[in-house]
Amino acid sequence: MSMSSLGWKLEAEAPAGRGTTARRYRLSNGLSLITAIDKRAPIVALQTWFRVGSRHERPGATGMAHLFEHLMFGQTESLPPGEFDRLVERTGGESNAATWVDWTYYRLSLPARDLPLGIRLEAERMQHLVLETGPVESERDVVTNERRERVEDDVDGWLDEQLMAHAFTVHPYRWPTIGWMEDIRALSLSEIRAFYRTWYAPNNAVIVCVGDFDEPALLDLIASHYGSIPPAELPAASPITEPEQTRERVVRAPKPIATDRLLVGYKAPGQDEADWAVLEIVATLLAGCPSARLYRRLVIEREVASSVDAQLTPFRDPSLLRLAVTAARGHTADEILGLIDEQLAAMAAQPPSKAEVEKAKAIAETDFWTSLVDIDGKAEAFGHYEAALGDFRKVTQLAERLAQVTAEDVARVVQTYLRPDRRTIVIAEPESGDVADEEDAA
Repeated sequence: MSMSSLGWKLEAEAPAGRGTTARRYRLSNGLSLITAIDKRAPIVALQTWFRVGSRHERPGATGMAHLFEHLMFGQTESLPPGEFDRLVERTGGESNAATWVDWTYYRLSLPARDLPLGIRLEAERMQHLVLETGPVESERDVVTNERRERVEDDVDGWLDEQLMAHAFTVHPYRWPTIGWMEDIRALSLSEIRAFYRTWYAPNNAVIVCVGDFDEPALLDLIASHYGSIPPAELPAASPITEPEQTRERVVRAPKPIATDRLLVGYKAPGQDEADWAVLEIVATLLAGCPSARLYRRLVIEREVASSVDAQLTPFRDPSLLRLAVTAARGHTADEILGLIDEQLAAMAAQPPSKAEVEKAKAIAETDFWTSLVDIDGKAEAFGHYEAALGDFRKVTQLAERLAQVTAEDVARVVQTYLRPDRRTIVIAEPESGDVADEEDAA
C-alpha cells in the first residue's frame, strides 16, 4: 500500500544525528507521527504526546491533566485492571508517563519485536479507557497522597508551588501541575469524561517512534490501529498574556528546616524566543559547574550556602529563570540575596570574558547532546518540541542557538531580565516559637 492510500502525508524531515533522518507524517484524522530509525540495538522508544497539560485546565478544576497520567494505566474496554503494565513487563519493557504545563506524555521502551503490541496498547487506551467511579476514586486517592508527600510535607515542593502561584497572576502557569488539593477532590466524573473525550484524540496527539523498526510496516500498523479514531473538536486556543511585572514580590514562611531555603524566579521569555538560549548560557554561567559565578561565590568563597542551582524552564510561554539556594548554618536568605545581586550587577556592567562564555557554552551544548544520545532521550526531545513548540525540527536548532551566544548577549539579557523588579522570591525559614506566616506579595 502507498502512504496516501493509508491516509498518511509526509510533512517534514530533518537530520537527527548519526546519519539518521527524522520524519513527521500526518494521518487524515490529524494524528502526527515522528519517526527516526536507529538500528544500533533491537529496541524501540514509542511515546505518545498529547498537547494538553495543566495550562489547559480552568480554575476550580486544576490537576485534571495529571490525574489522567494515572488513569491511563487503568482498565480499558478490552484490558482488565493492571493488564497494561503486565503485558509491557512481560516483554522486558518499561512504561512511564509525565505531565507538565504544556503537555502530557506516555512512554514505552520495548524490544523491537514487541512494537506491534505497544501500538495496540496505546491505541486502545487513547479511545477505550474505562472511566467509572471505582477506578477514578482509587487514582484520586493516589494523587491526593502524592500531593501531601511532594508538596505539603516537602519544603522544596512548597517553595516551587508558591513561586509559580505568586510569579503569575493571570497565566495558568500559576497553578501547580498536580493541582490544588480542593480541586483534585472536587473533580466530577462527568468533567473527567469530558476532558478525555476532548483532549485524548488523534488530532491532539503526536506519536514518536525512535529505534529499530521498519518504517513502511510502522505506518501500516499505526494506520490500522488509529485510522478509524475520529478527531475531536478541540477548544479554540486563546493566547494568555501575563501582565508585565513591575515590582519585586516576596513570600516568607516558617518551615521545619535547619537553615533558610531560597527560591528566586526572574521573568524570562518562552523557549521559542531568541533570548531563551542566551539565558540558558547565563544559567550555566551562574551555577552550571563548580567554577560558575554564583556557586564559586556563595559556596566556595563565602561559604554562605551549601547548594546553588539555576534552571531555565522550557515552557512554551514566558516563564522563569529560577535560582535555588540552601543557606549554610549561620547565614540568611537576605544575605544571600545581596550577594546574588552583586554578581548579577557585575555581569550586567561588564560582559564575561570570551573564555568564560565559551566554557559555559561547551557545558550547555554537551548537556544538550547528551540528552539525545539514547533513543528514549531523542524521542522525548522530538515529542516536547513538536507538542509544545509546534515543530520537532527546533530540537537541533537549539544547539545552533546556543553556539551563537556572545558575551555581549549575556550582559544584555542580564540587564533586561534579571532585575529585582522582575523577580519573585520565596523564602522558607527555620521555625521558631514566635514566628508566624508572613506574606508580602505585590
